[in-house]
Amino acid sequence: MKKFLVIVEKSSTGWEAYAPDLPGVGVVGKSVEIVKRLIKEAIEFHIESLREHGEEVPEPTTSTTYVEVAF
Repeated sequence: MKKFLVIVEKSSTGWEAYAPDLPGVGVVGKSVEIVKRLIKEAIEFHIESLREHGEEVPEPTTSTTYVEVAF
């Protein structure tokens, strides 16, 4: 089991999510709950496809942190 960082962002029409360590894997939806479900399915499908084609599954390397700033 591996953990991939997923970025979830508000868009002008709803929500979007993507996995920086898996280029091309992104989804859109009307709610955060929907994009969380869809991105998990998209990642699983993408990894399955890579394996079926004999390609290497990239290691997750992206991380995140927060910084506090005064404004």
